[in-house]
Amino acid sequence: MTVTDESAIVFSKPLAATTTAIPGLVVWDLPVHGDARGWFKENWQREKMVAAGLPDFGPVQNNISFNDAVGTTRGIHAEPWDKWVSVATGRIFGAWVDLREGPSFGAVYTTEIDPSRAIFVPRGVGNAYQTLAADTAYVYLVNDHWSPAASYTFLNLADETAAIDWPIPLSEVEISAKDLAHPRLDAVVPMPPRKTLVLGADGQLGRALRDVLGDSNVEYATRHTLDLTDPDLATAKHWRDYGTIINAAAYTAVDTAETPEGRAAAWNVNVTAVASLARIATAHDITLVHVSSDYVFDGTKTGAYLETDPISPLGIYGQTKAAGDAIVTTVPRHYILRTSWVIGEGKNFVRTMLRLAERGINPAVVNDQTGRLTFTTDLATGIQHLINTNAPYGTYNLTASGEPASWADIARMTFAAAGHDPERVSGTTTAEYFANATAAVAPRPTNSTLAIEKLTTTGFTPAAQATQLENYIRNTHA
Repeated sequence: MTVTDESAIVFSKPLAATTTAIPGLVVWDLPVHGDARGWFKENWQREKMVAAGLPDFGPVQNNISFNDAVGTTRGIHAEPWDKWVSVATGRIFGAWVDLREGPSFGAVYTTEIDPSRAIFVPRGVGNAYQTLAADTAYVYLVNDHWSPAASYTFLNLADETAAIDWPIPLSEVEISAKDLAHPRLDAVVPMPPRKTLVLGADGQLGRALRDVLGDSNVEYATRHTLDLTDPDLATAKHWRDYGTIINAAAYTAVDTAETPEGRAAAWNVNVTAVASLARIATAHDITLVHVSSDYVFDGTKTGAYLETDPISPLGIYGQTKAAGDAIVTTVPRHYILRTSWVIGEGKNFVRTMLRLAERGINPAVVNDQTGRLTFTTDLATGIQHLINTNAPYGTYNLTASGEPASWADIARMTFAAAGHDPERVSGTTTAEYFANATAAVAPRPTNSTLAIEKLTTTGFTPAAQATQLENYIRNTHA
């Protein structure tokens, strides 16, 4: 390639994007307005550029690299943040190499950039340039602050596999000794994607998420390893390293929540801590996945509850979950999963019925509350599905499919599936069941049935309640 004199800037081009062979690396034409006095451009205009398709990457720092001479060469550097790269004056030959884990690792893209062009460089894509004009100012906005503790990836400018056709041979240009010492491609450790953080990893859903998500690039936290009520939570981790937070932690003692101590604890965990997570997710462009409850409804509706139905919680627990939901909706990237009657690995209603059946106890079970079970295997798989398919953000109901049933019906199904006489289960009303209670009792919604049609339109349909219950019992020891 031959270096020529700086060409005249092309004025008044429309704002337009050109994709490249490297996923997420996009070149942009910028409108530049000029006359005999000089020129003007909007180098970064969030509203227009986001509307045109640029990711709303949230820059926090603006850097300028000024280069005196033609041929100044810098790179190839991949950082754990996104960049918006442009030229304020002069012209550069730019080279970008994908240094991320995945099938596009090692892909190369080159082009020239002058003040009328810019390029969006996603996290983990190596960036390098060579100046083609004197007094070139190279400008880049980034969405994280530089940190010595961050993970960086580098590639040698002369790597034979990338085989970048530099306009001026590297032997003739100004390069730092550090850039010359970077490894070849076969020695580069690819940059992993941003991690997923699972909160509440010791609970029923947390255990299921571990089975579904595995340990690759996923971090699991319990209340002992990460206290969500810690006032210093915002600085407890380098949050830009995380792309998704799955909040499977919650205060779920619905009856104890009606006591003074329980009320404070429920609000602290289900609202105050969630507000902290929402601030963190918003500030660092993290997808926040939050698990909610049928208790946000009062249960008086005829038919299944839609995601859009107005909330009307009856008790303290439901009120805190409703407040947490409202906070999470302020996060630009969020999924709220509304569930009912959760069953997984741990203490739950089905396991209790199995123990009673084995011990010869004939229980009286509430028959005026209706809904569907939510199996944590379905919930974990559904969460994974929404994230992996980039489903539209928002609120989704997720329970088993099939016909709704009462708690008494579920108990009889459990007895039968375990080989016991279902007629041993008798029905009773909620009022009768709690008539002699000596401790606080939370109000329960009589209708907990959640419509799941919105979820199924994304391509995920949970298995039928009866089928899942039989499978669960088959694999469970009382």
